[in-house]
Amino acid sequence: MVESGKSTLLLLIELCHSLKMSYLTGEFECKLDPKSRMMIPAGLKKKLPEAETEGLVINRGFKNYLVIYTKTEWDKRLDELSKLNEYEEDNIEFIRYFTRGATELSLDAAGRVLLPKFLLDYAGIKNDVVLACQLNKIEVWDAEAHKAAFSNEPQNFSALAQRVMGNKARRGDE
Repeated sequence: MVESGKSTLLLLIELCHSLKMSYLTGEFECKLDPKSRMMIPAGLKKKLPEAETEGLVINRGFKNYLVIYTKTEWDKRLDELSKLNEYEEDNIEFIRYFTRGATELSLDAAGRVLLPKFLLDYAGIKNDVVLACQLNKIEVWDAEAHKAAFSNEPQNFSALAQRVMGNKARRGDE
């Protein structure tokens, strides 16, 4: 019986690892149709199998872009926010602005999502869109704004990497 239990446990562990969402990578160019619908590119759609059943959530980014989360990832963000002290003014303000405009998206039969006009206006998105995957979320940029934002790569990218990742590497050595 113990041997069977070990096999079952190993099978469950393997199943849990296989169900873990992989990180999102890549950039995809899209166009909005006249009704503000966007086709999710096939390569990205393969990485989002839960999107058809659970849907997605779109919200404002910290600058003039939008962010798409899977429903599961959005719920994780809300769980983090729910742990903040709701009586502290900074927390109230942050929660209010972070969740402001969050909208659930559903894929239609053709694999398109309808992007809310007020969010498109916020991000200055007109017709051409760049979807930039960022690990566990997707940034949605107006194509021209994306080009402008990333045309000036840091002169010393390795120094930026050291500032950002250097501290993490030291913590891992302790």
